[in-house]
Amino acid sequence: MNEKTFHYPWYKKEDTDAFFALFQNNIANFVIIAISMLGMGFPAEIVFGKVLPGAAVAVMFGNFYYAWSAARLAKKEQRTDVTALSYGISTPVMFVFLFGILLPAKTLTGDAELAWKIAVAACLISGVIEILISFIGNWVQKNLPRAAMLGAVAGVALTFIAGEMLFKTLEMPVIGLLVIAIILVGLVARVSLPFNIPASLFAIIIGTALAYLMGETDTVKLTEAFTHFGFYPIFPSFAWLEGLGMLFGVGAALITVILPITLYNAIETMNNVEAMEAAGDKYDVRECQAVDGVGTLLGAVFGGLFPTTVYIATVGAKWMNAGRGYSLLNGLVYVLATLFGLIAVLAALIPVAVVAPILVFVGMSMIATSFQTNDTRYYPAVALAMLPYFANYLSTRFGRGASEVMAGISEGIVPLGQGAMFTAILLGAIAVSVIDRHFKRATVFALIAAALSFIGLMHAPKLGFYAAPDFVQGYLIMAAFFAYYVVKAPTAKSS
Repeated sequence: MNEKTFHYPWYKKEDTDAFFALFQNNIANFVIIAISMLGMGFPAEIVFGKVLPGAAVAVMFGNFYYAWSAARLAKKEQRTDVTALSYGISTPVMFVFLFGILLPAKTLTGDAELAWKIAVAACLISGVIEILISFIGNWVQKNLPRAAMLGAVAGVALTFIAGEMLFKTLEMPVIGLLVIAIILVGLVARVSLPFNIPASLFAIIIGTALAYLMGETDTVKLTEAFTHFGFYPIFPSFAWLEGLGMLFGVGAALITVILPITLYNAIETMNNVEAMEAAGDKYDVRECQAVDGVGTLLGAVFGGLFPTTVYIATVGAKWMNAGRGYSLLNGLVYVLATLFGLIAVLAALIPVAVVAPILVFVGMSMIATSFQTNDTRYYPAVALAMLPYFANYLSTRFGRGASEVMAGISEGIVPLGQGAMFTAILLGAIAVSVIDRHFKRATVFALIAAALSFIGLMHAPKLGFYAAPDFVQGYLIMAAFFAYYVVKAPTAKSS
């Protein structure tokens, strides 16, 4: 294809499907943020006037950048089928910042505005840390097996995306099953729908209309949502500057939360970039981690509280044959929605059960990609890497309300779920190394797992000294066992 005549489209029909998938992911997070902060006693002026606009600035920056990055890759490789990376707020990271930083800050200070400023400062520091991490991103990507990284992603996809959203879908079975049928026909089988409407848009129109006709929606919530309608101008703030002083003062204990969750965020970006490369589009993981850090910094400067990441829905967008248009539209819509207080209105208008099946498809595509892009002999490693997130899901969703029941099932559920991303990748990496009979590498990964358990990044509720002693000992014994085979057969290789 001649470079002078090469044209990478700004928008195409498939971008509509990908837009709704990414839009639903981000709007769910924005709504959770709003509901949680209002419930904690934060005034609407901070929630709708500072926090959400700041998050929207970060989302806009990242989506616009990755749309440009996709165009750059498309031109370089002379391909029109390049898909832009999805970008947004990581849901696990969001919960940590809400309940691990913002809420404790409010408890410590007794003042909502001061707590917001402390959380803004924490977000700023997280952005700086992620930029620093980006300098070793490529090295980490080269030395961690693909099966381990994609297995960890598949674990998130199975539990928090496909599984959780399937539950939401079946809360309205008559509507949800119809929407699933539309998604299967339009996105999985790729059969044209009436009037050639994109599958996601068709599903939302039909599902929402049916929900209202059947009386399955709460019109009272929709009316209440309009009370937040207004104009919320987006201005930079120096809240982070004052927050830094308080963070290193009364909020010093919160600093220990920032490092591990930022490491998690950086690894999530790395995993999702790896998944995208497996699907056919190669992006530079170091650049992506730096962009995520800059986006997080920008969000904090405008009052936002939440680190951003290359989103886990990226492979779903690739499967939908999206380009860059969905990313551009997503960035624009969120700025407009926060400017006019439309987040609550949009969330109330479209039932969750209508949009959830789109995310079920996203989760399905991510799990399928994890297996399709690995040799069959690595399937056990992929499956093993998925399991820590099953424990993490149980702990996150049921730990508070049914902790005794969970302990009765197994006392291993909670520690397996703590630091699930690290555990998933390291168990997967150990499995790959053993499958390849690279016992020296397996020994190294086991020692790393012991070190992370020692400081509390795995199998422990918080950072500390010798935080998870039983797991430290277990991984050391595992390392010794692998080391035996290093001594016995140092040149052993995969058969």
